[in-house]
Amino acid sequence: MKIGIIREGKNPPDRRTPFTPRQLKQIQSEFADKISFQVQSSPHRCFTDQEYSDEGIEIVEELSACDIIFGVKEIPINQLLEGKTYFFFSHTMKKQPYNRALLQAILAKNIRLLDYEVLKDSNGKRVVAFGRWAGIVGAYNGFWTYGQKTDLFDIKRAYQCFDRKELESELKKVQLPPIKIVLTGSGRVGKGAMEIMHALGIKQVSTQEFLHQYFDDPVYVMLSSSDFNRRKSDGGFDKQEFYTNPELYESHFLKFAEEGEILISTHYWDPDAPKLFKLEEINNPDFMISVIADVSCDVHGSVPTTLKTTNILEPVFDVERETGEIIPAFGSQNSISVMAIDNLPCELPREASTDFGNQLIEWVIPELLKDYSPILEGATIAREGDLTVEFIYLTDFVNGD
Repeated sequence: MKIGIIREGKNPPDRRTPFTPRQLKQIQSEFADKISFQVQSSPHRCFTDQEYSDEGIEIVEELSACDIIFGVKEIPINQLLEGKTYFFFSHTMKKQPYNRALLQAILAKNIRLLDYEVLKDSNGKRVVAFGRWAGIVGAYNGFWTYGQKTDLFDIKRAYQCFDRKELESELKKVQLPPIKIVLTGSGRVGKGAMEIMHALGIKQVSTQEFLHQYFDDPVYVMLSSSDFNRRKSDGGFDKQEFYTNPELYESHFLKFAEEGEILISTHYWDPDAPKLFKLEEINNPDFMISVIADVSCDVHGSVPTTLKTTNILEPVFDVERETGEIIPAFGSQNSISVMAIDNLPCELPREASTDFGNQLIEWVIPELLKDYSPILEGATIAREGDLTVEFIYLTDFVNGD
């Protein structure tokens, strides 16, 4: 079995990679008679061609000799090879219109597509993701934004740090007043954000303490869905009902917005679920949040001030409270600064790639050698020109209906 690592083709190029040089050497050594690798040459990848060569990995210009090809982001249509098996984040499962042509091409080229997002264990839990690093970088960027907005401190951008060690060294420069910070979401992304809180020595408090007590030092609260959503009919909350019928619920987040100054949003949002607040509510004099790091980054989604995505070079825009319109970053005292980068793990690509590759080694590589793998089968969106049964709901999307 020959496996290829593609040169990321999206523009701007993603610097992450599914496997590091050392990981490929490890796999090749362990499965010497079963698996070999080719890596497509890339000037942008966070690990250089030479680093792969130094570990004995073959560098090539094209991957036609490979059976299976791994990437990170969507692969440009003109680079797809007919009849191959691909692993990457396709962003097609939610019927994203900008990737309809990609899925159509995959079907036309008889490609087997496996999407990382649906690689799940027997309990239905995702096993491969960059979420932790999105949380780490997103929270760090939130504090960078706060420093720029208040002029209280100045730290490097995350992408300017060589690694996590340098990033945490920069955090030593952060000097915070006794502010309150709201962190939504307790999953993989939220736990990544918590790592930055702990690195800063910020104390976690309960929702009641957050809402009703004063503190001499900065504190944060971690909110789950039940903390800021309630049933419209009686104010109750049932987790299973919320996930199956989110339209029955409404937000009661504003009480946290009246206490917190920074919001770090990492929670998953269903389009039928309530938004945290209404855009016009940011002009309420009691709305205290002035910096939002929207790590989940759903445009016009759960966080109404996320009116667009940002990028690593231009990470922040402001939203004017009175008009709800976008203005230049840090352009007004009466505005909310929004960090909404949609590819946060790219700012620490070497470590994010290492973590991701370890997950693939644990959950995917052994499965490739089996005659049948439930994990891989469940992640297969397309095969031999057809959608698989679990993804047959995409038929109308593919047809353009």
